[in-house]
Amino acid sequence: MKSNLHDKNCSTFTSHFLSLALMFEEFLSQSDIFTSYISGSVALFIAAFTSIISVANPLAAMPVFLSLTDRNTDTERIYVAKKSSFYMFLVLIIFLLIGTYIMSFFGISLPGIRIAGGLIILRAAYAMLNPDVSEKKISDEAQEAAKEKEDISFSPMAMPMLSGPGSIAVVIGLASQAEGFIDLVITSAAIVVVALISYGVLRLAPFSARYIGPTGMNAITRMMGFIAMAIGVQFILNGISSFFGV
Repeated sequence: MKSNLHDKNCSTFTSHFLSLALMFEEFLSQSDIFTSYISGSVALFIAAFTSIISVANPLAAMPVFLSLTDRNTDTERIYVAKKSSFYMFLVLIIFLLIGTYIMSFFGISLPGIRIAGGLIILRAAYAMLNPDVSEKKISDEAQEAAKEKEDISFSPMAMPMLSGPGSIAVVIGLASQAEGFIDLVITSAAIVVVALISYGVLRLAPFSARYIGPTGMNAITRMMGFIAMAIGVQFILNGISSFFGV
């Protein structure tokens, strides 16, 4: 009888142990899924952030911002920087949410959007790699005319300086590659961070221009141009592979 009781206890212990082992294995599998999901989300955020910040390039907007606000007080400059960054955020968010629908309305396929966006980014990247000889985002005539405007925060600061055709093309390209609502939320978070950094850059423009100087700004612009060129090439490759179903 004692032997039967011992066997029963052993059987109960074994079943409990197996149950715990199965629960632990299930937890590990769910943990791997959660870890891979988090790593994928972080990778998407980094890709979106680097794509947008390299093309928006708020450092390139500093000289124009300083020139257009040379008669303003520090408080007024901060206000203009805040509004410009906010308008930049609005423009990019709008094109993130409805940009692909606008393109689809005109019969443009998603692969076409990606290829066109990649070409625009390549053009902007080439200009960033050659900041000394490239054409400016805003002409000298437009810059002089902007000095007479009461509010420069939307035009020319938000458009085309911070959220020009290149930035819009990047955002539409990212939206076309989004696989769900979460991807759009992550890209929106990247836009928020870029807008905050742009605000910080414009707010500190007088100090940054003094310490970085033209040489430092050109070096940073060329570095961002290389990143933007790689992004543009990847957009084109994604569009071609999507079109041919590769």
